[in-house]
Amino acid sequence: MLNKNALRAEMVRHGLTQKQVAKAIGVSEKTFFLRMKSGVFGTDEVAKLIELLEIKDPMSIFFANEVT
Repeated sequence: MLNKNALRAEMVRHGLTQKQVAKAIGVSEKTFFLRMKSGVFGTDEVAKLIELLEIKDPMSIFFANEVT
């Protein structure tokens, strides 16, 4: 399950808003919000997030044992 807090932390670390991240991965702001809420992103979106946010350990964010 998605570790939402860890993903948000990566966004903050890079100084990016949800709107900026949404645009960068090719979805609307509303779609990004809904993906965050549900904790489900497509594989293409995950790949773009990993690259955009320079995530070193994607397993801990996108396949977390505990849901946040």
